[in-house]
Amino acid sequence: MGRAFEYRKASKLKRWGAMSKLFPKLGKIITMAAKEGGTDPDMNPRLRTAILNAKAENMPKDNIEAAIKRATAKDTASMLEVSFEGKAPHGVQLFIECMTDNNTRTVANVKNILTKHGGEMLTKGSLEFMFDRKALFEFPLKDGMDLEELELELIDAGLEEIEAEDGVVIITGDYTSFGALNSALEDMGIEITKANLERMANSPITITEAQQADIDKILDRLEDDEDVQKVFTNLA
Repeated sequence: MGRAFEYRKASKLKRWGAMSKLFPKLGKIITMAAKEGGTDPDMNPRLRTAILNAKAENMPKDNIEAAIKRATAKDTASMLEVSFEGKAPHGVQLFIECMTDNNTRTVANVKNILTKHGGEMLTKGSLEFMFDRKALFEFPLKDGMDLEELELELIDAGLEEIEAEDGVVIITGDYTSFGALNSALEDMGIEITKANLERMANSPITITEAQQADIDKILDRLEDDEDVQKVFTNLA
């Protein structure tokens, strides 16, 4: 089983818990996409993808439309995308992606969470070599779909890996190929259900259940923070 499926299954188990946490985070992604590339999904691929992912999580249409409208509001002018790198106990490394309108607040919150649970912030760039940034797309495996043929057609767009399990296809490519793969799938009439840029550990580690409990406390606290969008680890 490939790393793409390992990522998908692990991320769905505990991360991004309740809808009360999830929808505001998805809304921020939509707002930022609309702010950067315009409010028309047909003309803004990033926004189109953000809406697609929100719908996959059953985010109501009204919430999506409200998030798009917020892109032109004055209070979103200072919204930034920032990332932090950290070290947790038991050799676990953390890559934390955030969206914030107050970087000072976000830095303080993230640092506080890490230090309270035996971790620490690292200098920016410390973990870049430990994670590969990948583009992932998910769509249904339909009757008659030939994966070998699909693989050949997508290689030129940057495909690195294609897998199918339980009626779902996941394709992986380098993050720089996100746009090309997205366009190729759309041109082929494939209905994408999810599309994301992810960070995958290139040397995953394993820990005990007791150690995992320690790490879960940090991850839960981080993901409770309204500014934190995604947390990636080097766990297998």
